[in-house]
Amino acid sequence: MSAEVAEQLSIFVANKPGVLANVCDLLRKEKLNILAMTTSDNRDHSIIRLVVNEPHRALVVLEDYGTLVQRTDVIMIGGPNRPGMIGEISRKLAASQINIDYLYCATAPTAKLGLLVFKPSNVGKALKLLNQREE
Repeated sequence: MSAEVAEQLSIFVANKPGVLANVCDLLRKEKLNILAMTTSDNRDHSIIRLVVNEPHRALVVLEDYGTLVQRTDVIMIGGPNRPGMIGEISRKLAASQINIDYLYCATAPTAKLGLLVFKPSNVGKALKLLNQREE
């Protein structure tokens, strides 16, 4: 398991058909690869949270497109796709009084490795804790 800090971009957009496709097409045209993504909505607006291969360039592209974009440090962990992995990480962080504000992940059922992205209450402390070698 390896934990690293990643820059997540949160994009505030209208909640209507075609908006997500337009954002994805914009990034594709700029050859920006989406590594992780989640969306949440309310009646009129959506928040698209994503991690891309070049966050600084993506920020400029999305702002030029006219969207409100917020940058946030999150932790990205690649590790074994096995039962209990998220629970182990959560317990380890909770024992050090670190909250997980939100998380998202997806893994194919047959994949050996998975990817987890989460926003801890203290990024630096969480990163240090998760990267400690267990003896």
